[in-house]
Amino acid sequence: MMDDTNKPDTAGADAEIEKELEGVPEHMLGDEDDAEEESEPDLSAELEQLRNDLAEAKQETLYARADTQNVRRRMEKDVADARTYAATGFARDILSVADNLSRAVESIPEALREDEKFKGLVAGIEATQRELTKVFGQHGVERIAAMGLPLDPNQHQAMMEVPTDEHDPGTIVQEMQAGYMIKDRLLRPAMVGVAKKPD
Repeated sequence: MMDDTNKPDTAGADAEIEKELEGVPEHMLGDEDDAEEESEPDLSAELEQLRNDLAEAKQETLYARADTQNVRRRMEKDVADARTYAATGFARDILSVADNLSRAVESIPEALREDEKFKGLVAGIEATQRELTKVFGQHGVERIAAMGLPLDPNQHQAMMEVPTDEHDPGTIVQEMQAGYMIKDRLLRPAMVGVAKKPD
């Protein structure tokens, strides 16, 4: 017969366990089998949520990358335009110099051109005009063709109508001021007179 004094004292251990479990909600104290069954659906839901979050993050990343590429392309275009049209303001200001130089060359009388005293002066003015035209060309500034062409509202500005039978109506027969383009942009329209049928 076994002496009770040799039995292990489990009462104290049980009391300690019960004390530790005090305050723990009852739904958390179920069987292990029940806990496993409850955790499986929770894991499936969490996995599905993680997949949705990942898909959303991928979509946002694609949008962000596309926006970045668009911003970079816009910046590259702005830089290219700035380089291409950097001389626009200066060219527009210098056009009056080109106008005055053209008027000076056109107003030189033929007799003065033949005069030995003024040949050098005339040659210098004409050389200056050629050099200015060359510099314009290097920066993409080109004179707009006008005389004998149909009126183009994108490049020509009609200042007057000229009655004539020698040209079709709408044809440019007079140029009061030269027009210029810089690359593919209008720098200044040509001011012209346009043919019309005589009354």
